[in-house]
Amino acid sequence: MSQVTSTNHANLHIEIRGQGPDLVMLHGWGVNSAVFTPLHESLSQYRVHYVDLPGFGHSQMVEGDLLAWVDALVAALPEHAIWAGWSLGGLVATQAALSYPQKIKGLITIASSPCFMAREDEAWPGIPPQVLSQFSEQLGQNLPKTIERFLAIQAMGSETAKEDIKRLRDLVLARPLPDARALTQGLSMLTDIDLRPQLTELQQPWLRIWGRLDGLVPKRVQPKMPISPQIEDVMLAKASHAPFISHQQEFLQVFMPWLALQTR
Repeated sequence: MSQVTSTNHANLHIEIRGQGPDLVMLHGWGVNSAVFTPLHESLSQYRVHYVDLPGFGHSQMVEGDLLAWVDALVAALPEHAIWAGWSLGGLVATQAALSYPQKIKGLITIASSPCFMAREDEAWPGIPPQVLSQFSEQLGQNLPKTIERFLAIQAMGSETAKEDIKRLRDLVLARPLPDARALTQGLSMLTDIDLRPQLTELQQPWLRIWGRLDGLVPKRVQPKMPISPQIEDVMLAKASHAPFISHQQEFLQVFMPWLALQTR
């Protein structure tokens, strides 16, 4: 069962599949919700809202910052859903859970960080500032090549890196390339946003899935995160930045039982 809704005010493309409790899936920078295609079958017992973030895939751009994106998304999605976000999508989902605690039932972050940029003064592990500024510069020059480079970084470290990059690329390029302005918005979120001071406010059940070989969100981030009884951390030993592509079975063995627990 599949239907597409684009009737929301912000002209966001949201593909709804399956039947059951509501689950929202948010993709990362430079891609679109087609990256989650390999999960469609496994998630069919949920009503999954596969969102193209503003300016990505088939979605129209939303002017403004992370809070503007979150407002537009929350307005277009059902209340009391579990929100799952990969990479930049995890940052968006975390902000949504902070801004709308009554509306979001649970949070899953996949290979994501509350602060993506490395902060050397605080010994905070992350993406070196020069890498993000290089992407900014390259955006204006060659959009497809920049995205391809970013996909390559995401698969780095995985034993199946070559196949992973090809799968990611084939899925992503089936939809329109992102709006260059949205890519710039997303990059500035990855560069500037730091949600660390607010994380202790989160009351929702929170599953955090990490890849031990992740080159963008280093494994050293996880021990620096707050812990509490409603938070669960799982480190996938052989995965890098796209565990649901490279290690789908191991990923689902963590993802599915946690979802079942929150929605029973």
